[in-house]
Amino acid sequence: MLEKLYKDTQERMQKGVEILVTELSRIRTSRAHPALLDGIKVNYYNTFVPLKQIASIATPEPKLLLVQPWDKSAIPEIEKAIRKAELGLNPQVEANVIRIPIPPLTEERRKELVKLVLRLGEETKVTIRNIRRDANDEIKKKEKNKEISEDDSKIGMKRIQEITDEMIKSVEELVKKKEKEILET
Repeated sequence: MLEKLYKDTQERMQKGVEILVTELSRIRTSRAHPALLDGIKVNYYNTFVPLKQIASIATPEPKLLLVQPWDKSAIPEIEKAIRKAELGLNPQVEANVIRIPIPPLTEERRKELVKLVLRLGEETKVTIRNIRRDANDEIKKKEKNKEISEDDSKIGMKRIQEITDEMIKSVEELVKKKEKEILET
């Protein structure tokens, strides 16, 4: 009876964790990675489109990103979008490509990034807890409507808590890994 609820709850929590993974991949370390530019949208003929839809992004060197637009007329808008993204990057236009050197992180910037990572982790945990609350409310409603017994309700809430603990543990591991990555590079 509650198996569907467990599955739905786990899937919703997993989506929250996946969003965190995406957000963490956008936070830069000292290494160049195309995911740094994932969140950037470019004004392309009065429509905002993701950068990766109008250009190829490569990492020819560990500290350099190379953006090569398929339409050369988009270069000024791409450069503007990268500057506006507040990633601390300084794009340089050369002929038909945009070179983006990845500067080394200062100690102050590292601390800011760690705070950001911790905040994102905390927001994800809050999301997971809200999903847990929704699932527990659903179980209580089923018990009140006599769809399940009191014992089943307690078992159900215990199972929801186990799922929650598992997801929060994975969030903490992701945050710890990213924090270590930021501080050591």
